[in-house]
Amino acid sequence: MTSPVFRFAVRSDLPAIVALLADDEKGKTREDFTDPLPDVYYRAFDAMESTSSEALPNKYLLAVLGDDIVGCLQLTLIPGLSRQGRLRAQIEGVRVSSKHRGHKIGEAMILQAIEMSRALGATLMQFTTDKSRGDAHRFYERLGFVASHEGMKREL
Repeated sequence: MTSPVFRFAVRSDLPAIVALLADDEKGKTREDFTDPLPDVYYRAFDAMESTSSEALPNKYLLAVLGDDIVGCLQLTLIPGLSRQGRLRAQIEGVRVSSKHRGHKIGEAMILQAIEMSRALGATLMQFTTDKSRGDAHRFYERLGFVASHEGMKREL
């Protein structure tokens, strides 16, 4: 299989991104992948873009094979004071098309996000993953991530 090309998403990529987010056991109940795509996705994308800069991206990174978007993740760099002002990279919404899973696209995408984050000065990458996703946990551990903290959420 050919290696994917990586690029940041543009607004016209939203239907493909939402399709990826919905192409998942959890995402199919969380997302509204209908045509036309609900405006909420466009507003969220615009909000991400408005807070993003070259130095501190808040963007969707896409894995592309030919003309097809086959993977995505949201990459956000977060400045903070803790840990002596370390810059953190946060990843969210990691998805690979069900048709392309098992071909190391997710691995390549995470490694690309790590490389980009390091180049921008981040010294820590973090994320949450659902406790029920055993395969995902093994995947991230294989890439050197450690489940060092217990994540918590609260619906508002």
